[in-house]
Amino acid sequence: MDINSKINKDLILREKLALQRTDLANQTTLLAFLRTSMYFLMAGLTLQNIFKSHLWIEVIFYIISGSMLLAGVINFFLHKKMIRKSEIHIGDFKTEYLEKK
Repeated sequence: MDINSKINKDLILREKLALQRTDLANQTTLLAFLRTSMYFLMAGLTLQNIFKSHLWIEVIFYIISGSMLLAGVINFFLHKKMIRKSEIHIGDFKTEYLEKK
C-alpha cells in the first residue's frame, strides 16, 4: 500500500511540474511575440529616419507590429485558459474531491 501511494504522489508531482513548464513556455511565447513586434516597430522607425518620403512602408511595418502584439496577447490568454482547464486532470482528482467534502 505504501508503494502505491508513493507512486501516485510521484505522478501527481510530475504532472504538476509539466503544467508549470507548459505555463513557462506560454510566457516565453508571449515574450517572443513581443520581441518580434518590437523589431517591426524599430524597422518602421528606422525607415522613417532614413527615408523621409516612404510613409506607406512605415505604416505597413507599424500595422505588422501591432498585429503581432495583438496576436501574441490573444494567443497567451487562450493557451492560459486551456492550461487552467487541464489542471483538473492531475492525479486522482476524484478521491481528492470526495475527501474535501
